[in-house]
Amino acid sequence: MKINSYQRKYKEEAEKEGVLTHRPPWLKVKLPIGQNYSDVHRLMREHNLNTVCEEAHCPNISECWNHRTATFMILGDVCTRSCGFCAVKMGMPTSLDLDEPRRVAEAVAKLGLRHCVITSVNRDELKDGGAFIFAETVRLINETSPDCTVEILIPDFKGDEKAFEIIMKHPPHILNHNVETVPRLYPVVRPQAKYKRSLELIKWFKEKGLRTKSGLMVGIGETNEEVIEVMKDLYEHGCDIVTIGQYLQPTKEHLPVRRFVSLEEFEYFRKEGLKIGLKIVESAPLVRSSYHADKHARENF
Repeated sequence: MKINSYQRKYKEEAEKEGVLTHRPPWLKVKLPIGQNYSDVHRLMREHNLNTVCEEAHCPNISECWNHRTATFMILGDVCTRSCGFCAVKMGMPTSLDLDEPRRVAEAVAKLGLRHCVITSVNRDELKDGGAFIFAETVRLINETSPDCTVEILIPDFKGDEKAFEIIMKHPPHILNHNVETVPRLYPVVRPQAKYKRSLELIKWFKEKGLRTKSGLMVGIGETNEEVIEVMKDLYEHGCDIVTIGQYLQPTKEHLPVRRFVSLEEFEYFRKEGLKIGLKIVESAPLVRSSYHADKHARENF
């Protein structure tokens, strides 16, 4: 992972504070087992598909796959951005797989999924950022699995509204875009992204009538007050659902954890978010973007 000066400074400061090596007991993860888990894993390999569940080392892979909910990662497995927290490979992608939407839709149908999440790497080298592949994937899933709800977790497409319009040709049940962290930490955590651009993206899709969602990590250097401010910003820009989880360092090359947030603090975030007016706040150590995603699609609000 290539790091910038902000990320280097962050890592130096974290090392001075002392590396956190012992996870608290509430961060224990279940081993990925179960028949449904095995079925999903087999289908992914048979169809040559990527999942963010695997690529990002998600701690909830066992629970979600056993509930027949999966998060597909389209547009390849190489990302054009160098986020300090992400385990996905960074580099310049070499090709665009136009058959990928068909294979994803086929896998969703074979697995009989009740809900699926479609996310992607960033493809900044593409004119539309890959928006066409998102739209085509949603279209084919709707055709072959009409009872399956679809959530898409999209990149910012550099704020290009033409890409947004492509997405709206075949809109999902939920439009998700993660702000990931507080604005002060963007040079460290999301150096090629812009906080205000992400907020405007959420607002744009909300104004088109979609159910909107976003998420952020904690324990990466933010204050609790900053987390509350982010939730206020998201609410003011039309966000319905927010997920908050503990940041966990995927490899030694990535940003280290600055602190393990307590269970009481996660509950505090949940209550404060609901007071602000957010419809749903999932806030717990192992919460990730797709956690309880199937329930979010079926909630009445």
